[in-house]
Amino acid sequence: MFEKHLFPGGIHPVEGPNGKSLNSLNPVQTLDPPPRVIIPLQQHIGAPAKAIVSAGEHVKMGQKIGEATGVVSAPVHASVSGTVFAVQDAMLANGQMVSSVIIDNDYQEEWVELTPCDHPETISPEEFRNIIREAGIVGLGGATFPTAVKFNPKQGVKIEKLIINGAECEPYLTADHRLMLEKAADIIDGIRLTMLAMDIDQALIGIEDNKTDAIDIMKATAENADGIDVVGLPTRYPQGGEKQLVYALTKRQVPNGGLPLDVGVVVCNVGTMYSIDRAIRQGMPLIERIVSVGGLVSNPGNFLVRIGTPIDHLIDACGKLQNHVRQFIYGGPMMGLAIARFDIPVTKGCSGLVALGNEAMEPKESPCIRCGACREVCPMKLFPSRIDAFTRHDRLDEAEANGVMNCIECGCCSFICPAKRSLTQSMRTAKNAIQRKRRRESAKTARKEV
Repeated sequence: MFEKHLFPGGIHPVEGPNGKSLNSLNPVQTLDPPPRVIIPLQQHIGAPAKAIVSAGEHVKMGQKIGEATGVVSAPVHASVSGTVFAVQDAMLANGQMVSSVIIDNDYQEEWVELTPCDHPETISPEEFRNIIREAGIVGLGGATFPTAVKFNPKQGVKIEKLIINGAECEPYLTADHRLMLEKAADIIDGIRLTMLAMDIDQALIGIEDNKTDAIDIMKATAENADGIDVVGLPTRYPQGGEKQLVYALTKRQVPNGGLPLDVGVVVCNVGTMYSIDRAIRQGMPLIERIVSVGGLVSNPGNFLVRIGTPIDHLIDACGKLQNHVRQFIYGGPMMGLAIARFDIPVTKGCSGLVALGNEAMEPKESPCIRCGACREVCPMKLFPSRIDAFTRHDRLDEAEANGVMNCIECGCCSFICPAKRSLTQSMRTAKNAIQRKRRRESAKTARKEV
């Protein structure tokens, strides 16, 4: 019944111990807040927020501590009450040092005054965008694009369909699964309020068929909600990619270099919809999220975690790591980042942490055998091995001409390659080099104009 909702390419990654099948049975636990939180001012795509607090200042839970600095930006809020220890650089999972607000927790849980919307059923588009912008809501599926910007189409462009990502296609990750099981009514209410505010006629909730319990409860909850349909999808990675999800549910193709809005669609994660509902109904900013911890940990689980919590605090709650851990992943094993230190904070885009053993060790590369497997599984219809060859020979113009900038870095090509080529890393290297070149050329042109 699900096979009509397919997208080109994709794979079926195999999980090790403590994967989805086990962790999806673990209800969400509220993690006690840590003694100190590290809240980065850059937790989203776009311009970083600017600190509006300073060392020694007392802050309350939910208080805005970082102001958005551009159209594509998002504010950040205190996740505990306490005293600002410092505003200084801290490391993110990607190795970048970013300005962060460090708060010593006073454990008083003192909240800033929240302002729920007093007319949630009749919010104007402008009010809706302002509420979710001020709440600091970004895409919680991992991309962290500021949500208010998604709902600000160009003049004359109508959002025809709202697509909700409940696929959670990466191995090990179960945060969205548990959220749908435990907060279905709030998610559906957030979808319904969004449709009312933005005059959207139809919402499609895509959920992979390895989560039949979530499909059932979301369908039952949405039964009396006009225009909201729950659609079962084949279990296939990367089903949760925006372009793949749009195609699977609507057969509309987002153009290369384009956005879902170009085909009349906005895509949001189920966690984003839950956060929107809380922002409208309770005036609640985004200060916590569900994080699943799986793999080689003593007690895998799903945790409601304050933003800024150092991950060692979360690991402690799981009873430590097992002795044969070889790699620790911030995010999922396909698109996450391997980290070597545990003082890195949980950010808005962190949906999971995964401890892996020998399966994570990089095998030795061998020459490409030209089997074409990478091309078959690429969901963007690229030819990764060809682009890899161009990249390794510093032929970036040819890599760009072959579509490298359309790569979504899903990892399917590296996963399937029998020669164990580092294809995804090669694509990422080419994209970064091309972007740096574009920035240099743009700066050079600007200087000439001056």
